[in-house]
Amino acid sequence: MEQTVREAPLGKLAAFAASLSWDGLPETVQQAAVYRALDLISVALGAVGDPLVERMKQALRALDPENRRTGVALLGQPLEERWSVTEAAMLDAMLAHTLELDDVHPGSKTHISSSMIPAAWCLGHALGSTGKNFLTALVAGYEVAHRVGMAFGVAAHRKRGWHATATCGTFGVAAACAHLLGLDAEGTASALGLAGSQTTGVWAFLGDGTNSKVLNPGQAAMTGLRCTYLARYGMQGPVHVLEAEDGGLLNAMSDGGHLEKLTEGLGTTWEILNMDMKPYPCCRSAHAGIDGALSLRKAILGEGMLLLADAEQRILDSVVSLEAETYKIGYQQCAVSDGCLHPQNPLDAKFSLPFTLAGAMLLGQVDQSLFTPEKVADPAIQTMLGRIRVREAADLTAAYPDHWSCRVKVQLKDGRVLGQFIQDPTGSYRKPLSEEAALQKAEGLLANVYPHQAAQVARKLLSLPEAEKLPEV
Repeated sequence: MEQTVREAPLGKLAAFAASLSWDGLPETVQQAAVYRALDLISVALGAVGDPLVERMKQALRALDPENRRTGVALLGQPLEERWSVTEAAMLDAMLAHTLELDDVHPGSKTHISSSMIPAAWCLGHALGSTGKNFLTALVAGYEVAHRVGMAFGVAAHRKRGWHATATCGTFGVAAACAHLLGLDAEGTASALGLAGSQTTGVWAFLGDGTNSKVLNPGQAAMTGLRCTYLARYGMQGPVHVLEAEDGGLLNAMSDGGHLEKLTEGLGTTWEILNMDMKPYPCCRSAHAGIDGALSLRKAILGEGMLLLADAEQRILDSVVSLEAETYKIGYQQCAVSDGCLHPQNPLDAKFSLPFTLAGAMLLGQVDQSLFTPEKVADPAIQTMLGRIRVREAADLTAAYPDHWSCRVKVQLKDGRVLGQFIQDPTGSYRKPLSEEAALQKAEGLLANVYPHQAAQVARKLLSLPEAEKLPEV
């Protein structure tokens, strides 16, 4: 059995993940892991108090009303309120995905951090793990999940309706938790096989405009963690879960996939270094368009300072139409459904390229204040929305997922036509946020729970490599 595991592509990936050590990681990878943890934990803390997640806490209490004095605390919650590791991981993962600010790996179209970091954080607390152990486990999870996503193939997997953040996230959670538990190569491979056999998550919420998207990473966190424990106690997972002729995921969830991606460049190409940090709280496929719209707005208004209301009116008076071109997946996901074309609520708006373009043009910024029921119904935004058209561009589709690009063009009343091409959006690993900008983002989000201590909490998270045990935040 052991020889079979080690010869299988997923087995080789499992062996690599199990063998990682903090001191053996390149310094750039170590630093990336620290900033991934800072970013995701701050994003989750920024969502603490979200009404939906609060109601989901009530749902879990109703299912299991026992007094919660043992277990682990939720991020940003009172320490005396305890949850089981799996429930805590699920709820923290929901928080991490709520604001649509969690980082993304373009090559696999996944937001793995939203499920993996909460699961590893909760398990690490339960085990008394050091900061280095926790961070090394994250690197293991990223390498596994991102490579599984690339093996699926971004376009083929998405076109079948699968939500890669969830389907690949379960693998990442299992890999990270297996590392924290100290499972060997064979045990890790079983955890990954079990995770693959149980993984799920689809995009159907988008067409219905429901609020269930956050359940996908929540379920991935809980399922991956459970599968790891099952493997630890002797359940064997199918190491050929991806390529098996009968039931293999590459055929069931893709068009046959690219199995070689699992091990290609393993140990030399670190996928954690190929991740984007999101500056805008909406679908990443809208970000290049937002960058383009903000640039065109500046060109229209010039360098002079205008009050917001005056600038908004100037844009409305100047812009006859706005056209955007993007890649096929971005077009299908953010510019086709009725919710994208005629958003009715904040979730619709976060997945609407036309809406985010309208907001960027009129307001000059895209932050949480744009995604409220009042802004969705704002007459000025609705007026601008009616002037916007989006279409697919074949050359941008061909460049995807290497580049998540967008062209934006405005026709002005004075006859001018202004255009802007954004090949890689702000926050891309090719156009990364500075450390200062990343810290500002984190502190702004941490202030939701720690209004007077955000900087101190951020420093605590940046010091994770020195932590003898994971801090409570």
